Amino acid sequence: MKKNWLSSYPVGVPENISTLRHNSLGELIAEACRAFSEHTAFVQEANTLSYAQLDALSERLAAFFAVDLSLAVGERVALMMPNILAYPLAVSGVLRAGCVVVNVNPMYTPRELKHQLRDSGARAIIVAEPFVATVNEVLAETSVDTVIVVPMAGMPQSGSATYDHSGATVLNTALSTNSVMSARELRHSDTALLQYTGGTTGPSKGAELTHGNMLSNIEQFGTWLGDTLKPGREVIITALPIYHIFALMVNTLSFLRLGGKNVLITNPRDMPGLVATMKLEGCTAITGVNTFFNGLLNTPGFDALNFSTLHLSMGGGSAVQPAVARRWAEVTGKKLVEGYGLSETSPVLTVNRTDIPEFRAGIGLPLPSTEISIRDDDGKEVKQGEAGELCARGPQVMRGYWNKPEENAKAFTEDGFFRTGDMAMQDEDGYFHIVDRKKDMVLVSGFNVYPNEIEAVCAEHPGVLESACIGVPDEKTGEAVKVFVVKRDGALTEQVLIDHCRKNLTAYKVPRQIQFLTELPKSPVGKILRRELRG
Repeated sequence: MKKNWLSSYPVGVPENISTLRHNSLGELIAEACRAFSEHTAFVQEANTLSYAQLDALSERLAAFFAVDLSLAVGERVALMMPNILAYPLAVSGVLRAGCVVVNVNPMYTPRELKHQLRDSGARAIIVAEPFVATVNEVLAETSVDTVIVVPMAGMPQSGSATYDHSGATVLNTALSTNSVMSARELRHSDTALLQYTGGTTGPSKGAELTHGNMLSNIEQFGTWLGDTLKPGREVIITALPIYHIFALMVNTLSFLRLGGKNVLITNPRDMPGLVATMKLEGCTAITGVNTFFNGLLNTPGFDALNFSTLHLSMGGGSAVQPAVARRWAEVTGKKLVEGYGLSETSPVLTVNRTDIPEFRAGIGLPLPSTEISIRDDDGKEVKQGEAGELCARGPQVMRGYWNKPEENAKAFTEDGFFRTGDMAMQDEDGYFHIVDRKKDMVLVSGFNVYPNEIEAVCAEHPGVLESACIGVPDEKTGEAVKVFVVKRDGALTEQVLIDHCRKNLTAYKVPRQIQFLTELPKSPVGKILRRELRG
């Protein structure tokens, strides 16, 4: 396989990353805390946590796990919180104890939570107070024997949440332990995270990510950005939930390594509140999904912020639409940079260049030490410019799905590439582009229609705020294109939008049906859920 993307690499970025300096994530965290001890590590509303405090408290929490609870290296600890100060503290404590972080979406139903706790075999859970009732409902059917409750500042207390489990304790009690943990030697091959996938094709699966996987991706990402980021001087806005792998690796761990100040947004749906926080705290970097950036652009007061210090705006999780990128550049004077990855790849595989001034559509170039191969259904590489399944190999790719040997046999090729399930192509300059998820393709009279393209065209119309495209049964063509639309302009009609699409799309791609909605279903990180529209 030719690495023909290397000719488009930025000057100074090597083909491969250097040898990793740390043996574990806990080691990286401890080193950063001591190097930047006087700096602020995390901010949540009026509350702050310095690097010195993070160091001392996470060390105590690690001792609580290792000594008081007798959790061995590799035991699983679930974390069920929104973005509050206790989250990065908990992540740091679990990792420094040599235990495995199991991130849990706090909005999970009892059924979803029970599956994840049972599948992971978690022995303990740290849960924010409003979600204790969900934990209590399933506890008896899991292996969890310790519940640590985190009171939440700035959120209403839940009347139904009672600490009636015999193993329940409050986080502050755990942090007041006098125990001292003996040093635990960890290796790159030790498991650091079980990162559960969305479960769109059945029960969610735990991607087993090692310390080596995560450290490699932190190093790859840092190497790619070069001197874009300055140690001890960054302020990053973290509106993506930390339980999402992108926010955990990029926002939390990568910026922690640099001694950055991380501004945690507990409720990203409160866009006016978010804008007020950005005005108060400042911002040098921000990450999000396309709908998040679009939402900010449509929030009063955002365009009046001072963007002079902003030098990294990174989109991931779903395609950044050119229309949104253009508006972002017009309002902020800065470009959006799109990247791509998955839970199974720690997560970042590809990123666009940050050293060129213009937005470039697509997912960019593979990070150092990363190989990308575009393959057909028979596993053969397709020609450059043709679409196929994106397959990836590199040090950031997971060990496999937790206790799922049959799934792992399907997930990897014989030569060790991970099958992402995403359809992609490589252009003449070596850059990669996602055309869509294989399962989201619409087949019209034998022609493949990719929803991302239809949605991007709809986004170009000034009357459209958001859209989502699916396929619906059609007697003549097998399937036809249907688009759900949220209006920006109340005067927008179905015919006006269809005419707009006819000007920009070949006939079989033009929507046959358009349905207007007041809002589109979204995941907790803001990705539009087409599967719910297919319903």
